[in-house]
Amino acid sequence: MDIILKQDIPGLGDKDDIVSVKKGYARNYLIPKGFALNATGSVKKVHAEILRQRAHKEEKIKADAQAIADKLKDVSLTISTKTSTKGKIFGSVNTIQIAENLQNQGFDIDRKIITIKEDLIKEVGKYTATVKLHKEVKVEIPFEIVSE
Repeated sequence: MDIILKQDIPGLGDKDDIVSVKKGYARNYLIPKGFALNATGSVKKVHAEILRQRAHKEEKIKADAQAIADKLKDVSLTISTKTSTKGKIFGSVNTIQIAENLQNQGFDIDRKIITIKEDLIKEVGKYTATVKLHKEVKVEIPFEIVSE
Protein backbone atom coordinates (compact mmCIF):
# COMPACT_ATOMS: atom_id res chain seq x y z
CA MET A 1 0.00 0.00 0.00
CA ASP A 2 1.41 3.40 -0.97
CA ILE A 3 1.28 6.21 1.59
CA ILE A 4 2.54 9.79 1.81
CA LEU A 5 4.41 10.55 5.02
CA LYS A 6 3.37 13.68 6.91
CA GLN A 7 6.50 13.69 9.08
CA ASP A 8 9.93 12.07 9.30
CA ILE A 9 9.78 8.48 10.51
CA PRO A 10 13.16 6.86 11.24
CA GLY A 11 13.68 3.70 9.25
CA LEU A 12 10.77 4.44 6.92
CA GLY A 13 11.31 7.81 5.23
CA ASP A 14 11.27 11.57 5.41
CA LYS A 15 8.36 13.99 5.31
CA ASP A 16 6.50 14.04 1.95
CA ASP A 17 8.05 10.78 0.74
CA ILE A 18 5.78 8.27 -0.98
CA VAL A 19 6.59 4.83 0.44
CA SER A 20 5.10 1.36 0.24
CA VAL A 21 4.19 -0.36 3.49
CA LYS A 22 2.02 -3.28 4.49
CA LYS A 23 -1.69 -2.53 4.62
CA GLY A 24 -2.06 -3.30 8.30
CA TYR A 25 0.80 -1.00 9.30
CA ALA A 26 -0.73 1.84 7.28
CA ARG A 27 -4.37 1.32 8.29
CA ASN A 28 -3.84 0.48 11.95
CA TYR A 29 -0.93 2.74 12.88
CA LEU A 30 0.35 5.35 10.42
CA ILE A 31 -2.92 6.78 9.12
CA PRO A 32 -4.90 6.84 12.43
CA LYS A 33 -1.96 8.45 14.28
CA GLY A 34 -1.74 11.15 11.60
CA PHE A 35 1.73 10.14 10.42
CA ALA A 36 0.66 9.41 6.83
CA LEU A 37 -2.03 9.76 4.16
CA ASN A 38 -3.34 7.09 1.81
CA ALA A 39 -1.71 7.83 -1.58
CA THR A 40 -4.71 7.76 -3.92
CA GLY A 41 -4.64 9.39 -7.36
CA SER A 42 -6.14 12.73 -6.31
CA VAL A 43 -4.00 12.93 -3.18
CA LYS A 44 -0.87 12.30 -5.29
CA LYS A 45 -1.82 15.19 -7.63
CA VAL A 46 -2.34 17.59 -4.71
CA HIS A 47 0.90 16.34 -3.15
CA ALA A 48 2.83 16.98 -6.40
CA GLU A 49 1.52 20.55 -6.56
CA ILE A 50 2.48 21.21 -2.94
CA LEU A 51 5.98 19.85 -3.56
CA ARG A 52 6.38 22.02 -6.65
CA GLN A 53 5.46 25.14 -4.70
CA ARG A 54 7.68 24.17 -1.78
CA ALA A 55 10.74 23.44 -3.97
CA HIS A 56 11.89 27.07 -4.04
CA LYS A 57 11.71 27.39 -0.26
CA GLU A 58 13.58 24.11 0.17
CA GLU A 59 16.45 25.33 -2.01
CA LYS A 60 16.89 28.37 0.24
CA ILE A 61 16.79 26.21 3.39
CA LYS A 62 19.30 23.80 1.89
CA ALA A 63 21.60 26.68 0.88
CA ASP A 64 21.48 28.07 4.43
CA ALA A 65 22.24 24.62 5.84
CA GLN A 66 25.15 24.23 3.42
CA ALA A 67 26.55 27.62 4.50
CA ILE A 68 26.47 26.53 8.14
CA ALA A 69 28.02 23.19 7.17
CA ASP A 70 30.91 24.95 5.42
CA LYS A 71 31.62 26.91 8.61
CA LEU A 72 31.35 23.78 10.79
CA LYS A 73 33.86 21.80 8.67
CA ASP A 74 36.74 23.72 10.24
CA VAL A 75 35.51 23.33 13.83
CA SER A 76 37.25 20.99 16.23
CA LEU A 77 36.02 20.63 19.78
CA THR A 78 37.83 19.83 23.01
CA ILE A 79 35.66 18.71 25.89
CA SER A 80 37.24 18.54 29.33
CA THR A 81 35.68 16.32 31.94
CA LYS A 82 36.53 14.69 35.22
CA THR A 83 38.29 11.37 34.81
CA SER A 84 39.96 8.69 36.87
CA THR A 85 43.71 8.13 36.78
CA LYS A 86 43.21 5.44 34.11
CA GLY A 87 41.31 7.77 31.75
CA LYS A 88 37.78 6.59 32.53
CA ILE A 89 35.18 9.35 32.54
CA PHE A 90 32.93 9.85 35.55
CA GLY A 91 29.53 9.73 33.84
CA SER A 92 29.57 10.01 30.06
CA VAL A 93 29.85 12.59 27.29
CA ASN A 94 26.76 13.09 25.15
CA THR A 95 25.25 15.47 22.63
CA ILE A 96 24.41 18.06 25.29
CA GLN A 97 28.09 18.80 25.96
CA ILE A 98 28.82 18.95 22.22
CA ALA A 99 25.93 21.39 21.66
CA GLU A 100 27.16 23.56 24.56
CA ASN A 101 30.69 23.67 23.13
CA LEU A 102 29.32 24.60 19.71
CA GLN A 103 27.24 27.33 21.38
CA ASN A 104 30.41 28.68 23.02
CA GLN A 105 32.01 28.91 19.57
CA GLY A 106 29.04 30.83 18.16
CA PHE A 107 27.00 28.06 16.51
CA ASP A 108 23.39 27.65 17.60
CA ILE A 109 22.96 23.92 16.96
CA ASP A 110 20.16 21.93 18.59
CA ARG A 111 21.38 18.83 20.41
CA LYS A 112 18.65 16.73 18.79
CA ILE A 113 20.30 16.94 15.35
CA ILE A 114 23.68 15.80 16.70
CA THR A 115 24.49 12.09 16.74
CA ILE A 116 27.52 10.27 18.06
CA LYS A 117 28.55 6.97 16.50
CA GLU A 118 29.41 5.44 19.86
CA ASP A 119 26.48 4.91 22.22
CA LEU A 120 28.27 5.98 25.39
CA ILE A 121 31.61 7.70 25.55
CA LYS A 122 33.32 6.55 28.74
CA GLU A 123 37.01 7.09 27.98
CA VAL A 124 39.38 9.90 27.06
CA GLY A 125 40.16 10.03 23.34
CA LYS A 126 39.19 11.34 19.93
CA TYR A 127 35.68 10.82 18.53
CA THR A 128 33.42 12.09 15.76
CA ALA A 129 29.92 13.56 15.94
CA THR A 130 27.57 14.01 13.00
CA VAL A 131 25.33 17.06 12.67
CA LYS A 132 22.34 16.64 10.33
CA LEU A 133 21.46 20.20 9.28
CA HIS A 134 19.19 19.13 6.41
CA LYS A 135 18.14 15.77 5.06
CA GLU A 136 20.84 16.13 2.41
CA VAL A 137 23.44 18.13 4.40
CA LYS A 138 25.46 16.41 7.11
CA VAL A 139 28.72 17.48 8.74
CA GLU A 140 31.13 15.41 10.79
CA ILE A 141 32.74 17.26 13.67
CA PRO A 142 35.81 15.79 15.34
CA PHE A 143 36.02 16.24 19.09
CA GLU A 144 38.48 15.21 21.73
CA ILE A 145 37.78 14.28 25.33
CA VAL A 146 40.50 15.41 27.74
CA SER A 147 40.92 15.16 31.49
CA GLU A 148 40.35 18.27 33.62
